Amino acid sequence: MRVLVVEDEQLLADAVATGLRREAMAVDVVYDGAAAQERIDINDYDVVVLDRDLPLVHGDDVCRRIVELGLPTRVLMLTASGDVSDRVEGLELGADDYLPKPFAFSELTARVRALGRRTTTALPPVLERSGIKLDPGRREVSRDGEEVQLAPKEFAVLEVLMRAEGTVVSAEQLLEKAWDENTDPFTNVVRVTVMTLRRKLGEPPVIVTVPGAGYRI
Repeated sequence: MRVLVVEDEQLLADAVATGLRREAMAVDVVYDGAAAQERIDINDYDVVVLDRDLPLVHGDDVCRRIVELGLPTRVLMLTASGDVSDRVEGLELGADDYLPKPFAFSELTARVRALGRRTTTALPPVLERSGIKLDPGRREVSRDGEEVQLAPKEFAVLEVLMRAEGTVVSAEQLLEKAWDENTDPFTNVVRVTVMTLRRKLGEPPVIVTVPGAGYRI
């Protein structure tokens, strides 16, 4: 899952991004509304965590732009105001969910994951395929009932492949969904991660390489 965090309080923004990365999400961070609009025009995001009161371009205008572009991106709006009227106004702008500050990080994570599931065809919370069971909420993976320990990026790649439900996912798509914008697009990190993931999942291999196209389970 790829997430954009837009928050002008830099310490909070960086803390949220760090926490979401530990949950195997690819996260980009910006600190004002103008930079947010630039990222939205360039990158595809599953979820935008959007502070409402932003400098340069207001969070309301960023939300409107996402709606106007017809993007499948889901918006979780943050605000220091807990007034019901503010929440209603934010939702009417096109936000998919609303979270007042201060918030518990566990709740933020749960809401981001729930919104991320809405960007694709509805799937059960626990994904199962070819003997593999993946629970995004608990960050647990097992194969044929035996637990498999994965690093965050390995988990993220496996989740993308599982959500594809047997269709081919290109290396470029994996790079976009599992890594942030600072990753070199010419790196071999996808190939190396898939090789490690195959080894950890054991025999017989469940990740199939489709020459010239990508990978599938």
